Amino acid sequence: MRVLVAPDKFKGSLSASDVAACVAEGLVTAGIDCALLPLADGGDGSVDAAVAAGFSRHPVTVAGATGTPHYGSIAVGDDTGTVVVEVADTCGMATLPGGRQVPRDASSLGFGQAIGQALRHSPRRLVLALGGSASTDGGMGMLAALGYIFYDAEGRQLGACGRTLSQVHTVDSSRAMNLTGIELVVAGDVTNPLTGPEGAAEVYGPQKGADPETVLLLDAGLGNLVEAFARSGHPHATSVADRPGAGSAGGIGFAAMILGAGLVSGAEFFLNLLDFDSHLGGVDLVVTGEGCIDDQTRHGKLLTVLTDRARPVPVVAVAGRSTLLREKWKSAGFEQIHVLSDYTDRDTATDSQLTAQLLTHIGRAIGDDAARLRHRKMPPLQHDDSRRRASEARMSS
Repeated sequence: MRVLVAPDKFKGSLSASDVAACVAEGLVTAGIDCALLPLADGGDGSVDAAVAAGFSRHPVTVAGATGTPHYGSIAVGDDTGTVVVEVADTCGMATLPGGRQVPRDASSLGFGQAIGQALRHSPRRLVLALGGSASTDGGMGMLAALGYIFYDAEGRQLGACGRTLSQVHTVDSSRAMNLTGIELVVAGDVTNPLTGPEGAAEVYGPQKGADPETVLLLDAGLGNLVEAFARSGHPHATSVADRPGAGSAGGIGFAAMILGAGLVSGAEFFLNLLDFDSHLGGVDLVVTGEGCIDDQTRHGKLLTVLTDRARPVPVVAVAGRSTLLREKWKSAGFEQIHVLSDYTDRDTATDSQLTAQLLTHIGRAIGDDAARLRHRKMPPLQHDDSRRRASEARMSS
């Protein structure tokens, strides 16, 4: 019996690599041979997933979301010419000092600095992983790091953050870094435009600490930024702002498209980048998972893209919590979903130790089920509430 353990991260608790290791520990205890393939979908954890798949990790020192120095990393595919650069690990929410959100002053500068350092590796392809951003600056910070200069109507140079969006009058790209010959890829599943009711500020601003007044100011500022680009030699800026994905990462998607980046499905892209299909060879079962499984999971998210790619190999999922109705498991491609909240009354979302313990326990349970399936030729894995309740009693004791 061979199992492929291919989960995403449990956000706020464990990385994808840690999740995979914990589940595998339980499977091995049950006598199951397993291979590990930590996944990502273009959000935070993308660099870690690329490194786990064989990319080299290179440290970078950049400006965090508020400008304080931050030590992050990029992933370099030495044989592929691909470099993965991640917002979350450079200037994302995790870089906010003390976790204090500053929606008007946060900047994407550090992301641009990481891109600049990635260029030292002479990449043929730059993968921009945009999840986990702390800013709504339209990508001004990223572009400033790449040599763009923003001026107000009086010709004064502006700092790059959400607060200055409404002041931008002209954009000077004459000294911008040359990205000719490099394929720029935005890998993600955000399809929002830059502005308007479905735009970056309206939809994602509140998650970054923006109150209703700030949301309106940021949205108006993003619209002004588009007008500034249009009058500064980028006549296509308005149409770019309307494209799906332009609103990703507080508008970094827009700035990336101004640079010529193309938008692809993060789930599909990273499954290809990590060579998921080749890992399926000789596999009898795939165990995947993420922090939360819900009805949106069925609509192009990583786990259901994985189940489509895995067929006819059965897929079992683990999750911190799940609101996906049992009758929808099959249509989503899951034989079974194990949920941490079924095994404890404690909140596992920020408790990495408990999460790890339960994942190992669940891995052992999946291994036991798989072994019985193998030896008895039983129907596909079924949820066993009596086993769960028994395991709860053992763990509590």
